[in-house]
Amino acid sequence: MSFAAPWRLVMIAAPLALLASYVVLQRRRRKYAVRFTSVDLLASVAPRRPGWQRHVSAVVMLCALGALVVGLARPVKVSKVPRQRGTILLAIDTSGSMSATDVVPTRLAAAEDAARKFVTGIPSGMKVGLLSFSNDTRIVVAPTSDHSQVLGAFDSLTVSGGTATAAAINQALSSIAALPKGADGKKAPAAIVLMSDGAPTIGVNGAAPIDSALQAAAAAKQAGVPIDTIAFGTPNGTVQVQGETVPVPADPETMAKIASTSGGKSFTATTGTQLRSVYEQIRRSVGYDTVTRDITMWFLALGLLLGTLAAAAGIFWMQRIP
Repeated sequence: MSFAAPWRLVMIAAPLALLASYVVLQRRRRKYAVRFTSVDLLASVAPRRPGWQRHVSAVVMLCALGALVVGLARPVKVSKVPRQRGTILLAIDTSGSMSATDVVPTRLAAAEDAARKFVTGIPSGMKVGLLSFSNDTRIVVAPTSDHSQVLGAFDSLTVSGGTATAAAINQALSSIAALPKGADGKKAPAAIVLMSDGAPTIGVNGAAPIDSALQAAAAAKQAGVPIDTIAFGTPNGTVQVQGETVPVPADPETMAKIASTSGGKSFTATTGTQLRSVYEQIRRSVGYDTVTRDITMWFLALGLLLGTLAAAAGIFWMQRIP
């Protein structure tokens, strides 16, 4: 719970001051009564009253004032609700380096397992698509609300070639742009989840690979499609190429630049467990909306109820309203 007007909570000092005054007055009353040694005089000055019951109405009234102060601060409740519309396009690197075994059993196998769990948790109202990229890009499954198609398509992914990151982003943007508008005439929100284990190695139109990827990320930002990137793998990954051991370290720096350029978030995972955790964070970010609900009336109603109970207790035990 948070507050829309938290500065108003300073008014809680008023009921706290009343509480302190009440305690002080009760102690003074006892000291004053003890001065009279005559039982008859004591009975007339401090007649017998109900014990703990006489404090009930005061305590409940102070609680009522506290609830009203909280209500004046306009409390709000923040919760996550599944999105009913939207598109998530998974772009998974299937270059040759994804056969590295620094992540058990291989980078690609671990990526497929984590991505399956990710898709399983996506709200049913959202569309999910799958794109693979190596030397070229391929839309494995166009964005669809039938998530089972995407789950079944992971088995078709194979590794080969280089890393055409820029082409993958451009292809993902084209696929998202081709989606029809909603009944309200507006496009549903969309996001790209880009998972790669290394730096781009293939550029577009003669541009350097990294420059091409950043240009594509800038186009994604202009289109209002954030790219959440996942740099997957360890710095010590290697693959065998024609009998030679070739290092294929992960490149979180470049992936972070792509994410920030597009307005998305960047993540790093070095194990299958970490990758599943990252996908869970992304799923909660892009698959759910944050809804803020004003609950002021709850506390105002509570204050009114407690005030009524305090009055009832005063009448019942003290024959007066506090």
